[in-house]
Amino acid sequence: MDLRLERLVSDKESTVGALFVDGEFLCWTLEDGFRAQKVAKETRIPAGAYRINLRTEGGMHPRYKERFGSLHRGMLWLQDVPNFEWVYLHVGNNHEHTEGCILVGESVNARRGDMSLQASRDAYRKLCMMVMDAASVGHLTIDIVDRDR
Repeated sequence: MDLRLERLVSDKESTVGALFVDGEFLCWTLEDGFRAQKVAKETRIPAGAYRINLRTEGGMHPRYKERFGSLHRGMLWLQDVPNFEWVYLHVGNNHEHTEGCILVGESVNARRGDMSLQASRDAYRKLCMMVMDAASVGHLTIDIVDRDR
């Protein structure tokens, strides 16, 4: 199963994108802004192709397990991201929630200087329903494309 993230618009703090599952639009995304020099927890990851595995260690997994029940089997964890660790697809509403990760939401405000997502938990539920089986057997990838630059 393949995810594709197309980054569409960005400002110095945030990047808005569209997430597709096997070619079909699923939801909106929000990431940190682009920076030529990485700033920890404030820089989006490089465009490219990444495998996604499930991570069941760390503090986020038990919180998500409690919040989403059996739908959640592990954090959707992007593998081998150069100069980054623990990059996940997860819930959140604005750049302060990203910490270098990719947030998902049902609707988006893409106004520069005020970018945000709404209905993030709903989008995460939809994403999990579609991809958890593929991620659990190592058959989930994401291709991230910069269309905002």
